[in-house]
Amino acid sequence: MISTRRTTSPPRAPPSHEQPAGDAAVPYPTGYPAHPGQASGHPEHAGHAGHSDEHAGHAEHSDEHAEFSEHSEHSEPGPELRAELVQASLVAIAVAVSGVLLGLLWLWLAPKVPLVSDGSAVYLKNSEGEDAVGADGMFTLLGLAFGAVSAIIVFLLFRHGGIALVVGLAIGGVLASVIAWRLGVWLGPTSDVVAHAKAAGKGVTFDGPLKLGAKGALLAWSVAAMVIHLALTGLFGPRDPEPALPPAPRA
Repeated sequence: MISTRRTTSPPRAPPSHEQPAGDAAVPYPTGYPAHPGQASGHPEHAGHAGHSDEHAGHAEHSDEHAEFSEHSEHSEPGPELRAELVQASLVAIAVAVSGVLLGLLWLWLAPKVPLVSDGSAVYLKNSEGEDAVGADGMFTLLGLAFGAVSAIIVFLLFRHGGIALVVGLAIGGVLASVIAWRLGVWLGPTSDVVAHAKAAGKGVTFDGPLKLGAKGALLAWSVAAMVIHLALTGLFGPRDPEPALPPAPRA
């Protein structure tokens, strides 16, 4: 009787996932560093991205600083403009104060208006006289003279002045004229004609109040000052340097 035996081979060991010893190493899966000192996920690109963000932040801060500096330059006047405004303010104040002298001269030089009373009414002693108009003309002439003198003085003191000085002259001239007008009226004969006539008596001539009928005379000082100062600046003011001529072509 023949017996058949089935030969069986020994079972195979499952494949080992352990890393073999030695210098040769199995590469790590994707996403893990192959070397301990090297970062994963393309480190060079991460570095470039960080530098780009840093540069963008610096650029943004630089733009904000430039915008703030530009806004500050436009909002705050420069030192030259501030100095010119200070000079214009001083000129306006000095011219306005000199209106006291104009008022005193007007009171002294203006023709008097003689009045007379008959006990019931007050009349002009010379009905055909032009003394009232003469007071307006005298104020205008004095204003023109004071305006010319003030313009010459300001031009000599501030030869390099700009438009601010002219504005200061104009404003100071108006203020000076108003001061001179009110001072002359205040120091002149009283404006209460009836009381003055009673104090003088019947048939006695007395001076009428000093009046400025033409209110346009208050602008004489300012107009004269602006015209004279602009004329002096145009004739004798500093000139801008002429541009250099280009070199002559060689022959």
